[in-house]
Amino acid sequence: MNQFDQVYQSAIRRILNEGIEEKNERTGYKVKAVPGLTFQVDFGFPLLTLRKTPIKMFIAEQIWFLTGSQNPDDFVSRHTKIWEEFREDDGNVAAAYGYRWRHFFGRDQITSLVDLLKKDPSSRHGVIVTWDPADDGLGTGTKKKNVPCPYTFTVNIIGNKLHFHNIIRSNDMMLGCPTDVAGFVFLQYLLAAKLRVKPGVYTHSVSNAHIYENHYEQAYELLERSSDHPPIIFEPDEDYLDRAMAGDDSLVDEVFKKLKDQYEPLEPVKQMKIAL
Repeated sequence: MNQFDQVYQSAIRRILNEGIEEKNERTGYKVKAVPGLTFQVDFGFPLLTLRKTPIKMFIAEQIWFLTGSQNPDDFVSRHTKIWEEFREDDGNVAAAYGYRWRHFFGRDQITSLVDLLKKDPSSRHGVIVTWDPADDGLGTGTKKKNVPCPYTFTVNIIGNKLHFHNIIRSNDMMLGCPTDVAGFVFLQYLLAAKLRVKPGVYTHSVSNAHIYENHYEQAYELLERSSDHPPIIFEPDEDYLDRAMAGDDSLVDEVFKKLKDQYEPLEPVKQMKIAL
């Protein structure tokens, strides 16, 4: 199995075997959860091959983030409807990740990150924040349909490789995790290409890693699967980050083809319903 298949199976097994089962009051479902789950990948592009991952969805989503838009109609809705249910009455996503990265805190964090690491590759100040402590969480603030799950990440260049540490407050490990990992590694690869270094270790740290009870059957099925899929290689061009930030629509199909031509996942598992 590829590296991500192995670490993902290990995470699912740990939750099923060691997770505490409790009722989640917001969704009404029972979940099995473990605190502080962390894994790393550093070889091959991490597309889960134990079942299909929707490639175009995470590509378009991440490009939409990089444009800095709040409104899905500006880009992502042309490729996937995943953000439709999180729109507010004005059509925007109140806590849209890319808007937070590029506009919300008084500066463009992504552009500043690239400028910093160009000037000082050894800097340890490459921290991007999505969570707004003035208005997110803690049971107070403006009510929103969505608050950030991946709420901060740190980028370091060590050994001429760009390493990316993503911190997630809450992760649905069956539906959210595989696309989250692929999407943020896609961002890691774009940053590395722009900075002319190799992509290094991607670290995924989850404060609350959980599996919903209506996904238990599929989770156990995945533990029984094995794949001999070869590593997936993705080498973005240096201009991909700039094209993404400019909302270049053709980039979605270009990246999709590079990944799809190498991707042969196992058959689907029984359809999983999202718990909201």
